[in-house]
Amino acid sequence: MTQTSSAGSTPAGDVATEQAGNGHGSLPLLTLGVVGVVYGDIGTSPIYAFRQAMSVAPGGHNTTGEILGLLSLIVWALTLTVAVKYIFFVTRADNNGEGGTLSLMSLARKTFDKAPTWITGLGVLGAAMFYGDAMITPAISVLSAVEGLEIVAPNMTRWVVPITLVIIVGLFAVQRFGTAGVAIVFGPITAVWFLVLGTIGVVHIVQYPGILAALNPYYAIEFLVTHANLAFVVMGAVFLAVTGAEALYVDIGHFGRRPIVLAWFGLVFPCLLLNYFGQGAFVLSVGPETVRSPFFEMHPDWAIGPFVALATMATIIASQAVISGAYSLTQQAIALNLLPRMVVRHTSETQSGQVYMPQVNSFLMIMVLILVVAFRSSEALSQAYGIAVSGIMIVTLALLLVVMRRNWKWHTIWLVGFAALYAVIDGGFFIVNAAKIFNGGWVPVAVAAIVSLVMVTWMLGRRRLAEKTRRDEVPLSFLVDNLAKKRPTTVPGTAIFLTSDIEGAPTALLHSLKHYKVLHESNVILTVNTSPSPRVPDDEKVHYEAYNELFSRVIVTFGYMEEPNIPKALALARKIGWKFDIMSTSFFLSRRSLKAGQKGNMLRRWQDRVFARLARNASDATEYFHIPTGRVVEIGTQLVL
Repeated sequence: MTQTSSAGSTPAGDVATEQAGNGHGSLPLLTLGVVGVVYGDIGTSPIYAFRQAMSVAPGGHNTTGEILGLLSLIVWALTLTVAVKYIFFVTRADNNGEGGTLSLMSLARKTFDKAPTWITGLGVLGAAMFYGDAMITPAISVLSAVEGLEIVAPNMTRWVVPITLVIIVGLFAVQRFGTAGVAIVFGPITAVWFLVLGTIGVVHIVQYPGILAALNPYYAIEFLVTHANLAFVVMGAVFLAVTGAEALYVDIGHFGRRPIVLAWFGLVFPCLLLNYFGQGAFVLSVGPETVRSPFFEMHPDWAIGPFVALATMATIIASQAVISGAYSLTQQAIALNLLPRMVVRHTSETQSGQVYMPQVNSFLMIMVLILVVAFRSSEALSQAYGIAVSGIMIVTLALLLVVMRRNWKWHTIWLVGFAALYAVIDGGFFIVNAAKIFNGGWVPVAVAAIVSLVMVTWMLGRRRLAEKTRRDEVPLSFLVDNLAKKRPTTVPGTAIFLTSDIEGAPTALLHSLKHYKVLHESNVILTVNTSPSPRVPDDEKVHYEAYNELFSRVIVTFGYMEEPNIPKALALARKIGWKFDIMSTSFFLSRRSLKAGQKGNMLRRWQDRVFARLARNASDATEYFHIPTGRVVEIGTQLVL
């Protein structure tokens, strides 16, 4: 009965993504926006990645060959993981122009008549791990930039953590105003950041051109072979260079694939490589044993102060990107019924993707502040960084293989080859990061476990609630037929009864008949569905069906990236023949008061209690669906799970 958009993605998914991006401006402006929003995270990795790779290899970085080996590992990690996997393949797996773990999950599910549970499980796991990433990224990015003050003024060391806390509080405090205004400066500032990275890198490469030999993968392989005892921990540090790659896929819907590709190969990738090579050249020029933080020390003394300020701005921008991503991910999860409803505030009248979620913002801010106070340095935080991101990459790979096989129709040989290559790379990164679990890596794991548990509990609770409600309710067809034969007293106007169950009579309708013993002259059973596609065209959004002169059914289908605005959707129904006046229409909602039952085992009873609490804390349906408050009648019912 429900009409949904089901267009799939193909390897040539650029058409959809280009259409998604074209609404935001010209290609140069889009590309500049990509530099600021998409690449802010990975653009701050040079601050700590090479430094950490050197620090975890004591005694293994005193020769030219070993420095070349470390650099070669970073170069090829960036090339194979970001340039090849994400740019050439993952960004093509768009779901009608949208990206991210949940979009990829929806795309993979659409290739099955009945999607296997494990695909949903992977989507839940990937989304949960993103929250761990969203907590650590602002903490490590801002902290690592402010630590540059120690180079300018060593006596400022004790002020690094307080200054970081102030910046983070300010960052989260301005989220309520939206990113529309400040986004104008994001692109130019980050573009300047990358140009400065590349320029200082070139200066030191010219002084030590032999560093370019690190382009040869032989040095990476040789380092791993000759330093087998260090390879494990070194690869964990090398992985820091590719953190932020997941943002490429998440932000496709805002910019389109072409600007993302142009920005990567035209500016970001070259400047990152030049800076890493420049750091290596600087270390070999002055001697590894004298260098503490090559990223800051490679600058002349007069430039360190301004550069620390620029680095701080760049890390704030990088943090903004991942915070906004957490809002978007939560909005998708709510639409896909993975999380209870939360308050979603749209901060832009022209760009629907710009949202602010107070509960998510408060949760992230508190967790980021706790991380900064607990770890106190970016070096310590790097031990906690990586597990969540590497886990997301494995989930992305698994879902991508499903799409490659079932949607793109890849030949088995090519599929197995691709899977084998990246199973080794992504699996290797995950293993080396998992080894840090007792040194701080448990933090994102714990967050992912809690969020996954909440999502699973919410899904199971909704399923049990629907089953119980279906058993208790009267079939809609039976009620409609009986009321048509024996019509009760009718009153003027239209009554719209919201229900998620297509087959059963709405609880609000049954209680209305029981207590008021009247019907409106027009009664509409309204069901709101979410499509596996990010957006549904207006001509497919509303399905209307008249049962008789008393009853009709309307099914409204929103994409999971759309704002569920019922009045606007019902206005579309006029085009298909349904006439109604909002001022003579009442919306009837059933507000359930849930109580945990005493049946089942301890786990079942615990899940029921958690689900009941989540349901109580969910945002009001009237606000979530933008129904005029003066037109709503809520009928309370109590239900034991």
